[in-house]
Amino acid sequence: MAKENRELFPIGEVAKMFRVSVGTLRHYEKIGLLAPEFVAPDTGYRYYSTRQLECLNTIRYLRVLEMPLEQIREFLQNREVEKIQEMLQQQKEVVVQKQRALEIVQRKIENRLRQIQDALASELDVIRQVDMPARRIAWLHDTLTPKTYLDLEPSIRQLEQPAQESVVFLGKVGVGISRARLEEGTYTEYDRVFLLLDQEDVYQGKEEALPPERCLTVRFRGSHREAEGYYRRLMEYIRRERLEILGPSKEITMIDDGMTSDTEKFVTEIQIPVGPSEGETGFRKKEKENEK
Repeated sequence: MAKENRELFPIGEVAKMFRVSVGTLRHYEKIGLLAPEFVAPDTGYRYYSTRQLECLNTIRYLRVLEMPLEQIREFLQNREVEKIQEMLQQQKEVVVQKQRALEIVQRKIENRLRQIQDALASELDVIRQVDMPARRIAWLHDTLTPKTYLDLEPSIRQLEQPAQESVVFLGKVGVGISRARLEEGTYTEYDRVFLLLDQEDVYQGKEEALPPERCLTVRFRGSHREAEGYYRRLMEYIRRERLEILGPSKEITMIDDGMTSDTEKFVTEIQIPVGPSEGETGFRKKEKENEK
């Protein structure tokens, strides 16, 4: 019949013209979006006229704009200029929202890439005093003795509950030891889990805005199981330099099982917020007065 009437095109030819599959055209027919002009009763072959081709061109255009098929069907059943204006405006708003979401994903990727590069460039086993910027942090007070990041999973799930959207935790979750336990020399039992939040993270749980702080830091090859010896070194440094611990430690595995199965590439950082002790501050003040 297609040969007798050049205005009718078989389904295979239409599929090639519009670069869609035959299955897609059959699906459009099934959901009532685009019915063929003629179905041969003896063979079941489907044929389309130029009228359907015009419709299909509209469908393809709206699909490029990621318009849902249900909305396209509603428009085709009631084609009006005002209707298409309304649909395009709604779709524009959807696209803007997606753009914002993609920008957030891009920033998260950039943050993680910077963190990984920072970890790979680490000078290991060196104690430093580092000025940290202001940060957002969510704490969960919980007693645990993790050996790997997998031991943190139950606590991570609790921290995840208040998140309005999916939060990417890779490289952002850590454990801490309270000031009191650090001062008494208890370094193997942690009493809190924390989540460092990116600026763009939407988190409705209880969080703390950490002000800029000076931290005593050390990075080392390994994970939580190797941390005890480095806590001892940090505490020796604190006593020797007459520093005062100002808060709980923050211990983060910057590279761990979540990124590589090669344990030789694991990198962990310990941070302890510190400042001059009250006695040391008074001593320095007196020293300056004597210099005058």
